[in-house]
Amino acid sequence: MPRFSANISMMFKEYDFLARFKVAKDCGFGAVEIQFPYDFLPHDLLAVKENTGVEISVINVGVGDLLSGGPGIAAIPGREDHFKVAVEQACRYAEILQPLNMNVLPGWPPMDQFDRGQCLDVLANNLRYAADGLSQTGTKVLVEACNTYERPGFLIYNSVQAIDLIKTVNHKNLAFQYDLYHMQIMEGNLVNRIKEIFDHIGHIQFADTPGRHEPGSGEINYPYVFDALDTMGWEGWLGAEYIPSRPTIETLEWLRSYL
Repeated sequence: MPRFSANISMMFKEYDFLARFKVAKDCGFGAVEIQFPYDFLPHDLLAVKENTGVEISVINVGVGDLLSGGPGIAAIPGREDHFKVAVEQACRYAEILQPLNMNVLPGWPPMDQFDRGQCLDVLANNLRYAADGLSQTGTKVLVEACNTYERPGFLIYNSVQAIDLIKTVNHKNLAFQYDLYHMQIMEGNLVNRIKEIFDHIGHIQFADTPGRHEPGSGEINYPYVFDALDTMGWEGWLGAEYIPSRPTIETLEWLRSYL
C-alpha cells in the first residue's frame, strides 16, 4: 500500500505552519516535507514532530539567493563556501530532526558567465561534500531535476542528466528525487522510466499537470502510477507537493482509497 507524505510548505496553508503537522496527520499523512525549515528553531520543530507522531521525509538544503531570483549556490563557481555553510546548517537540523532525506536544488547558473561543464563539476563536488556530511546523521542526500518551462535555465532538467550526475559523484549516500510533475513535463513515460532507474531513486514527489494541482485535476493517471509503484516494490514515501486548487482538505479525495 502506498504511503504518503504532505509538503506542508505548499499544502495546508490555511493553518499556522506548526499546526500543519497535526492537520496533515489527521488527514491521513504519515510524514511531512518541509521545503526550508530554517526560520524555525529545530527543537521547536522536533517538539511538534514528536507530539504529532509523523516522520519528516524531505527537507531542502539552503539555496542562497535562489528563492529571490538568483542562481543559487549549489552549482555556481566561487560559491562553494556558501554551499558548505548551507550543508553545515542542514547537518545541524538533520541531527535534531532526523529527516529521511535532504534535497539539493542545482539552480540555474547563468550560461553567459559560466561553462555548463564547469558548473556540473562544481555541483558534483558539492553533492559529494553534502553526501559525506549528512551521512553522519543518517540522512540521504537527494538531487532534483526541475522543468525548464517554469524554471528556464535550470541546470538539471531530466532524469538522464540526474542519473549521469549521480554516477559521476559515485557516493552511496546520494540518490535522485524523482518529481512526477517535473518529469511528466520534461519527458513523460513515467512508469517505464521509473522502472529503468528505480535503484537510483531516493524519494518520489507528485502533482498533476498542468497547474501543479492535486491528483485528478490534470492529465496524469495517478491511480495507475501509484499502483505501478506499489507493484515495483516502492517502500518509500510518496510526497504530495502540489498547490491546492481549493482549501487543502477539500482536495484530498485522491487520498481516500489509500487510508
